[in-house]
Amino acid sequence: MTGRLDEFFASSKLFIVAGKGGVGKTTVAASLARLATTRGLRTLLIDVERKNGIAAAFGVPPLSYEEHILVEADPTTGSAQLLGRTVTPDDALVEWLGDHGLRRLGDRMVATGLVDIIATATPGIRDLLVLGKVKQLVIEGSYDIVVLDTPASGHAISFLRSPLGLVEAVRSGPIRRQADEVLTLLHDPKRTHVVLVTLAEETPINELVETAYQLEETVGVALGPIVVNALVDPVPVLATTTAAKLSGEELRAVEGALDFERARYLSQTTQRERLAAVLPLPQLRLAEQTGVRVDRDDIFHLAETLGAEIAAIERVL
Repeated sequence: MTGRLDEFFASSKLFIVAGKGGVGKTTVAASLARLATTRGLRTLLIDVERKNGIAAAFGVPPLSYEEHILVEADPTTGSAQLLGRTVTPDDALVEWLGDHGLRRLGDRMVATGLVDIIATATPGIRDLLVLGKVKQLVIEGSYDIVVLDTPASGHAISFLRSPLGLVEAVRSGPIRRQADEVLTLLHDPKRTHVVLVTLAEETPINELVETAYQLEETVGVALGPIVVNALVDPVPVLATTTAAKLSGEELRAVEGALDFERARYLSQTTQRERLAAVLPLPQLRLAEQTGVRVDRDDIFHLAETLGAEIAAIERVL
């Protein structure tokens, strides 16, 4: 298990987690980041939408543009520190201008809404500002692993395509240089992989397949394993001794519930097989979470499950 996990995390510096809304993408991103820390890798988890799901899961205040500690390092187990932060276009622009001696200009542009006007006139510039900051965080060397929780898949494609569009539209200058540098990072399979997340259902899988092809063909980013989330276990046959203790009405209700769960399991299995046929990438399986809200303990448990799943696949990346 150790060798396979080390191979997985040695294969990339940046893991981009993407998927349709509602499939558990943020939970998977948090679990993947936690798993990296158990391998002794100082890890940064980035949220670009300020949804507060990451902060809520780890039981910390809402994330901001500054680093927050999500999980402290533990010398007794060898686990490293897990940090979290947001990266928004406004914050990234203010910081970039500040680095060039124009901090007050950046603050004024955000306060007056000028950033929105520029974004309307230059499609993709907001996403490029975010990706440019992510690129800086990846290459500066402060973190062993960076995990990026992207927007839902419809926006994720345009988000990751933004530097390509600006390379085609802008001939020179700082925007062109930034776009070129981001594309270099995204196109490098030794530094960047996308981990797609889905449910074992027809619509999410259809959208995931379309997203995968667009990411490969139009963005040129390498795809890692697919995480199939919220899977149910096979349903055992009701024991005769248990059935004997139930009234006729109770027995019918229990058998009906078991039949429903068996149908779910069969449907999920069929959909996973269909996904494997159309998109032959390794699948990492995560069980359905029954709690109302995913918490820190759930993230830790899911990280262990992800580790076991990665260790079991034949091809890591």
